[in-house]
Amino acid sequence: MKALVAYFSASGITRQVAGTLAEVLGAQVFEIAPLEPYSAADLDWTNPKSRSSVEMADKASRPQIAAKYENIAEFDVIFVGFPVWWYTAPHIVNTFLEAYDLAGKIIVPFCTSGGSEIGRSGKDMAVSAPNAKFLEGRRINFGESRAQIRKWVESLNLA
Repeated sequence: MKALVAYFSASGITRQVAGTLAEVLGAQVFEIAPLEPYSAADLDWTNPKSRSSVEMADKASRPQIAAKYENIAEFDVIFVGFPVWWYTAPHIVNTFLEAYDLAGKIIVPFCTSGGSEIGRSGKDMAVSAPNAKFLEGRRINFGESRAQIRKWVESLNLA
């Protein structure tokens, strides 16, 4: 099994978790970076006019990404990480998924959050890669041990 860990991180927490997951998997890492970086004001979820609020209010919103991973076809499994926004994955994750033909790929969502679970994220992501197989994802807490992450990965029976 050849795996890629792709992630979007607004604050750096998902980046750190993705790095730990990639170490456990022996996988490559790819940052889903927005073409236009998010500012603190953009991320103000309490402001209904902030960029993140406007994007998440529009299910068709697809923020542009800065770059594509050129050789995605070489991977069997793609772990996709993100912070939970409005109880689901940020729409930039859909932009990433829609940029590729993921037919036959296994997609494993993982998220970070101060309190929310992964919720409906997998279902919301699956519309962007209908020919991929989505496994049930989970929240990985900041500071979770490599042993805990390894146990979860092993429970997926990917090998």
